[in-house]
Amino acid sequence: MDNWLTSNPDIRAIRVAASDLNGQPRGKRVPVRFADKVIEDGTRFPLSVMNLDIWGEDIDDSPLVMESGDRDGVLKPTERGFVRMPWLDTPTGLMPIWMFHEDGRPFEGDPRHALAAVQHRFTELGLTPVVAVELEFFLIDDSGRDLRVPASPRTGKRRVAGEILSLRALDQFDQFFTELYDACDSMDIPADTAISEAGLGQFEINMMHQPDALKAADDAWLFKMLVKGLARRHGFAASFMAKPYEDYAGSGLHMHFSVLDKDGKNIFDDGTERGSDALRHAVQGCLAAMPGSTLIFAPHHNSFDRLVPGAHAPTGVAWAYENRTAAIRVPSGAPAARRIEHRQAGGDVNPYLSVAAVLGAALNGLEDAIDPPAPITGNGYDQDLPQVPTDWVKAIDAFESSPEIARIFAPGLIRNFTMTKRQEAKYMDELSPEERVEVYLDTV
Repeated sequence: MDNWLTSNPDIRAIRVAASDLNGQPRGKRVPVRFADKVIEDGTRFPLSVMNLDIWGEDIDDSPLVMESGDRDGVLKPTERGFVRMPWLDTPTGLMPIWMFHEDGRPFEGDPRHALAAVQHRFTELGLTPVVAVELEFFLIDDSGRDLRVPASPRTGKRRVAGEILSLRALDQFDQFFTELYDACDSMDIPADTAISEAGLGQFEINMMHQPDALKAADDAWLFKMLVKGLARRHGFAASFMAKPYEDYAGSGLHMHFSVLDKDGKNIFDDGTERGSDALRHAVQGCLAAMPGSTLIFAPHHNSFDRLVPGAHAPTGVAWAYENRTAAIRVPSGAPAARRIEHRQAGGDVNPYLSVAAVLGAALNGLEDAIDPPAPITGNGYDQDLPQVPTDWVKAIDAFESSPEIARIFAPGLIRNFTMTKRQEAKYMDELSPEERVEVYLDTV
């Protein structure tokens, strides 16, 4: 990491930041001349900082705060190393960090450690998950009372319509997307195809598949910071809110994954379109965990505005081949590329928790070796299917009591996340819809 600073002599400031349970970057600004100390010794935050609510406030009655004296943890650099922060005026390097106890043990309330633990379970079995995510987001003019599509920098006009796969919609913000791709290159974020989506000013960018779940989640976390920061430089907002507009589809974070054995063979591939027994076992693991993991995939009040029938967000616990009305989709294509697409998560998720929940559930299924029910055909919204929790409080309760979740996440993380969401639910009920949008627009 010292070499990175040497080879980037223009860097004038550095940030160190970790993801809290809501995916919010928590950290410090450090002068470049003190970078060596942070790299070698790490830095310190209270353990409770990883467990703040969406407003950045302590959790009432959390054992991490008064009960334990609000003790510090030690935050050390991740293997990611420095990345640039191209949305800032000052040339700045960001060093992602994660939290440990004083004795070197990983802090179980750190969401990145939660994903690392799931990835380690795969490694112990000689397996490697290959992961890609698709991130949907909105470009929004929030300068007035009502949210609007930003005026095109090219034409000065606002197109008040969803424009699925419209080149015109992409061309209207050509400079923004050019700078976004350049920034992704500078940050080693493998951004692939960009498309316009069905919502007002809504776009999606896909990430390339990679055999490192931690890097895939890092990329998603950093990408969300980048898009939001770069949009502000262009005079508008970018938001990963699940549902900013009542009458248009919301944003998801869809995850594709396959699993390689020690010889590099995709265990979901049996040479047919149907896929292997391992694929179906992984599907069943995801289905079984779906009610309990809904809080991970829909972590906020606004998240449940997206989870309504017919809005391109799955509400039924079902799977299918090449069918986007199902929560779990097995895409078509060459057998060697057989994979699972998990479609429940909103764009407002913490990527570390979301990837961990999906992979952990799939691994539960591989270990249990139980076949799923038959795949559905046709419109899943019109079928009598088991449903995920329909509101925030039910999702919190399901997460807290789920035996599938207990196999994926550490008890401390389950406790901390449950307490966080109960506190947020209490105070969100006191706000108007407009005030909730104000909270979520820039945070999630």
